[in-house]
Amino acid sequence: MKHLTDIEIAQSKKLVNIKKIARKLNIDEDDLELYGKYKAKLPLSIIDEEKVKENNLILVTAMTPTPAGEGKTTVSIGLTEGLNKLNKQATVVLREPSLGPVFGMKGGAAGGGYSQVLPMEDINLHFTGDFNAVEKANNLLSALIDNNLQSSCCKLNIDPRTILWKRVIDLNDRALRSVTIGLGGKAHGIPREDGFNITPASEVMAILCMASDLKDLKKRLGDILVGFTFDNNPIFARDLKAENAMAILLKDAIKPNLVQTLEENPAIIHGGPFANIAQGTNTIIATKMGLSLSNYVVTEAGFGADLGAEKFLNIKCVASGLSPKAVVLVATIRALRHHGGSSKEELNTSNLNYVKQGFCNLEKHIENIRKFEIEPVVAINYFSGDSEDEINFIVNECSNIGVQAVVSKGWAKGGEGCKDLAEAVINVVERNNAHFKPLYDYNLPVKEKIEIIAKEIYGADGVDFDKMAKLNLKRIDRLGFGNFPICIAKTQKSFSDNEFLRGRPKNFVVTVREISISAGARFIIPIFGQMMRMPGLPSVPASESMHIDDKGVISGLS
Repeated sequence: MKHLTDIEIAQSKKLVNIKKIARKLNIDEDDLELYGKYKAKLPLSIIDEEKVKENNLILVTAMTPTPAGEGKTTVSIGLTEGLNKLNKQATVVLREPSLGPVFGMKGGAAGGGYSQVLPMEDINLHFTGDFNAVEKANNLLSALIDNNLQSSCCKLNIDPRTILWKRVIDLNDRALRSVTIGLGGKAHGIPREDGFNITPASEVMAILCMASDLKDLKKRLGDILVGFTFDNNPIFARDLKAENAMAILLKDAIKPNLVQTLEENPAIIHGGPFANIAQGTNTIIATKMGLSLSNYVVTEAGFGADLGAEKFLNIKCVASGLSPKAVVLVATIRALRHHGGSSKEELNTSNLNYVKQGFCNLEKHIENIRKFEIEPVVAINYFSGDSEDEINFIVNECSNIGVQAVVSKGWAKGGEGCKDLAEAVINVVERNNAHFKPLYDYNLPVKEKIEIIAKEIYGADGVDFDKMAKLNLKRIDRLGFGNFPICIAKTQKSFSDNEFLRGRPKNFVVTVREISISAGARFIIPIFGQMMRMPGLPSVPASESMHIDDKGVISGLS
């Protein structure tokens, strides 16, 4: 029997009109801004802060992932379907996919199998244009910077050598990491070095996800640190009078998007920063909107819990007042084998010894979640090659440390395959034992906050600061940004800054190469190791397997 691909499953489903989904959330039809029959934007006026406090937020995160990912989005959607099957009004709130991974190696981010959000093709491609708006707002600021350098009047005395702001494009294009602009003579601008980041790495994306409303968005855009004058004074986007024009480009992008799951439950999708180079969570606005409309909201944070969940809890929750009632930690047998020493060729072959050796990675993530005083539930995202012995080992080991581990079969069975997981989550929520507290005080020195995360979450013995990082620390103090939270840019492949250290590394030191300031997003970004903010394509990009026929039907998208 032929197994259907993700896109074939998605295309086989007859979607219901988005108005029907809105009715499930008691949204007035007049409040919908329709993008065709199956997508709509929602006004910020729907947010009700009292309901936000009353309802239940569930965070889905994961153990340290393999390059293929461990299925957080699939589990998030499946869990939402399962909760609805148990008569709990639930909405999934997710990030929007970036075109870089879609056409690169990782693929889309609309779930998989029978746990998907729809329309899958639209969500994975241009969707409602939010990424395009972020890109344009970012690049408008770039154009204004270069125009000021060129202008004979209204010059801000910007030193071109100090400009921090880069252009962005939502594709993996390594050739754009470092470029020279302004060539061709006086009419074409001032020659200088520049570069491109991928759109999810833009501070505009981070700001969109941290903003509370349009007024806050505009203020944050104005606070973007652009560079310095020849006198070493800071230049902000507001000095270029950029914030209003940038906010105008984002006036629709700030509104969350309503779509549906395969089982016709509500899904809100909004914002899309990566978790290894930014905060890795959807917008505060979208999460609060979900909590205003549903008793249960399931949301996910990117990559492993050492990245996405740490930032969700220490940055997003503190800034917004959100407080998760439970954390679902996604694990796969494949990832446990990987961290137990399996080769790439052996990943899909049953091996209990590798699973035993790799359990230390999952155990460390469980310990980390408990440091925030939230109870985790482990979701074993099931694959057909998983053996009963391997599954039973994880269930028993988790039980020995007081954590329930549940097999999740959302990919194969949708909500029906996630009812056990949903029941486990409900039990945790109803016990009401979560007393969320952040890991550190924002008022501590920046260096100390970085060390707390590195030692407590990664298990490092210490932190080395390169010469550039030490200079950056002095700049942060001089500018008065020392009370910002920390958003570490680090490889997602290891607890350490060395992607080849699997499992639970011991006796290691992490190195901070440099520290960026996201003054608009209001966090500090220490860069560990050689992190790139513009990925490259793999040798065989996913785009090569994609096709569109004469009727416009797409295949090969996943």
